[in-house]
Amino acid sequence: MRFTVAQVRTPLAGELRVPPDKSMSHRAVLFSAMAEGTSGLKGVLDSADVRSTIGAVRALGASVTLAPVADGSLAGTVTGWGASGPGSPDSPVECGNSGTTTRLLAGVLAGWPIRVELRGDESLSRRPMGRITGPLEQMGARFETADGCLPMSVLGTSEGLALEYESPIASAQVKSAVLLAGLRAQGRTSVTEPAPSRDHTERMLPLFGVSVGRAEESCRAWVDGPVIPTAAQVDVPADPSSAAFPAVAASIVPGSKVTLSHVGLNPTRTGFMLVLERMGVDLSIAVDDHGATEPVGTIVVSYRDRLVATTVTEQEIPALIDEIPVLAVIAAQADGVTRFEGVGELRVKESDRLQAIVDALSTLGVVTNVDGDTLEVTGLAGQPFSPAEGALFDSLGDHRLAMAWAVAGLACATPIAIDGFEAVEVSYPRFIDDMASIGAW
Repeated sequence: MRFTVAQVRTPLAGELRVPPDKSMSHRAVLFSAMAEGTSGLKGVLDSADVRSTIGAVRALGASVTLAPVADGSLAGTVTGWGASGPGSPDSPVECGNSGTTTRLLAGVLAGWPIRVELRGDESLSRRPMGRITGPLEQMGARFETADGCLPMSVLGTSEGLALEYESPIASAQVKSAVLLAGLRAQGRTSVTEPAPSRDHTERMLPLFGVSVGRAEESCRAWVDGPVIPTAAQVDVPADPSSAAFPAVAASIVPGSKVTLSHVGLNPTRTGFMLVLERMGVDLSIAVDDHGATEPVGTIVVSYRDRLVATTVTEQEIPALIDEIPVLAVIAAQADGVTRFEGVGELRVKESDRLQAIVDALSTLGVVTNVDGDTLEVTGLAGQPFSPAEGALFDSLGDHRLAMAWAVAGLACATPIAIDGFEAVEVSYPRFIDDMASIGAW
């Protein structure tokens, strides 16, 4: 699908409730499938990635009755396999484009004596799995991979070994995979990271009756096994990563004011908001409810003239890794050189996002520089982007790139087109309609 975006001539205005949180939706479905009993879920994101997790747990024996409701999310029940464990499927489990499905599921399966083959689409099949297979093999599981990538067979064990793992990277997927394997191991399994990463797993597991220890000052989390989760009730808030796109759009379109409601305000997910504030964006946050596991609130973003460059340090990156493409767009509109340090992880996301950002910003007339794992963007100080007539961008099948280039198109002197725009179905199926409702096109 090709989508065309033209410079918007009037301010963006209105209120949006962006789709449910993708990271939390994955976990709500997966933890319910692991649990004893029937869990009630609402606010689950209806997207391609989450559908992959739903299909995977069904293939492994969970009963899922989630169905669309009026607001476009999924609600219903999941009856888990509990103490009986997942079943051996007759065919490979398809994970689509979802790295979260693949990596977390590998941790779940590591503690059960079954063999399961995980497959993915072309993009997912290029993403490295060694970062999880390494520690999980230390816990007793075995893996057969295609040069460290999918397809991957998981050969679990009923005699899981507890592990004290010092992760070389801050990654919520790695941490979660190890902790989930630890639920089946004898003794304490811990993960220590070099910097804080998303902590949805640590926050949600207690809802399912699993005690999680945390030492925030040392970025360490642990579980004591063996333990079987029990059924819970989960209400998933709106996704802060999805909120980043209308937030940046309002920040670069003069006169705009956009309200984003019921957004998850987990501190490990709000790093991009701090960056926007440093750049001079008029942004206010009000916590409306602390919820069962996550704070939830309202974000109001208003345009302010003369945005300024900033430095995003390596320590900040884990809390905003998914927002870097759209943050690069606002950096390109700021005054000065914005530095993103320690962004090498972008090379192994759904696409090589680092190279994609460089290529796209160059097409927009923006100077960039990559030095090792540091990206520098020289902003245009509020001047419109200047792509050539008929400029065409490729989403590379990456939902966050597709949406980031659409936001950039609102500040382009000439219309641009984006190929592969259907990629937005992965996390934000209503993106075109929601942005239209606030005046983007």
